[in-house]
Amino acid sequence: QVQLEESGGGLVQAGGSLRLSCACSGFSISYYAAGWFRQAAGKEREFVAGITWNGGGTVYADSVKGRFTISRDNAKNTVYLQMNSLKPEDTAVYYCAADFTRGPPTGSPDKYDYWGHGTQVTVSS
Repeated sequence: QVQLEESGGGLVQAGGSLRLSCACSGFSISYYAAGWFRQAAGKEREFVAGITWNGGGTVYADSVKGRFTISRDNAKNTVYLQMNSLKPEDTAVYYCAADFTRGPPTGSPDKYDYWGHGTQVTVSS
């Protein structure tokens, strides 16, 4: 059974940091590019960051570039999102996703094969 389980969300003050984890089971994440997306209340899901299957390439949304870092540990079947200098506009449910490709990660949610259920991140001002 394929599962992606996000953890590490919570409530943090503006300027603070959180580290999200996405633990995968039922498949090997090493064959997949991975991405983090987020969805704020009343808004569409948006791409945050992506990483190639081997961690050799990353891509970020302009809104998080320089503040967020995506990484992965294929041996642990886990993907991470380090979020620093958080802003109230980062408040959203954060989802991880896996795309069965050896190519670069895409920002299109439709291309991803597996999704987690999300973890809430709330940044207070």
